[in-house]
Amino acid sequence: MTDATSTPTSEIPTPETTGPQQAILAGGCFWCTEAVMQQVRGVTRIESGYIGGHTPHPDYRSVCSGETGHAEAVRVTFDPQQVSYKDLLGLFFATHDPTSMNRQGADVGTQYRSAVFPLTPEQERETREVMADLDAQGVFGQPIVTSVEPATEFHVAEDYHQNYYNDNSRQPYCAAVIAPKVAKLRRDYAEKLNA
Repeated sequence: MTDATSTPTSEIPTPETTGPQQAILAGGCFWCTEAVMQQVRGVTRIESGYIGGHTPHPDYRSVCSGETGHAEAVRVTFDPQQVSYKDLLGLFFATHDPTSMNRQGADVGTQYRSAVFPLTPEQERETREVMADLDAQGVFGQPIVTSVEPATEFHVAEDYHQNYYNDNSRQPYCAAVIAPKVAKLRRDYAEKLNA
């Protein structure tokens, strides 16, 4: 992804909007969330990994057992001059089912829970505001069950999980599950995406 050069402005930047920021999001299989976030203008890096569990060195096999307490998640590095944290949340909620407890489609277990792991008090406040607003509007027809959890240590997943959709787009899971999410994103949110 290329970084866009920002244009000068008369506004004095605040600390919250200068330099890269990060968000940690769990929306089921991390391959899906990674593929969605890779499309977003202003996102400069994405790492798939594990967070929110109780074992010190999780790996894919142990997390898939559902016994470590970790969620599959992505750590998104983004330029807040190009995309806000709230915009990332909006895209995150629009591209998975936040009303389904510990499940996304055929992926079942706490490792596939819908969760946000705020890294600052401001991110926590904005996360709760976005969720309350979506619920108030009845966007999903059912209450959002996404958990807002403390951002414990993020464990980067094995190399073969990184950039998974781009490297394996013909694989059956990618074609059946991930491709429709990316297509929906490109259809409904083109103005927020890379060309």
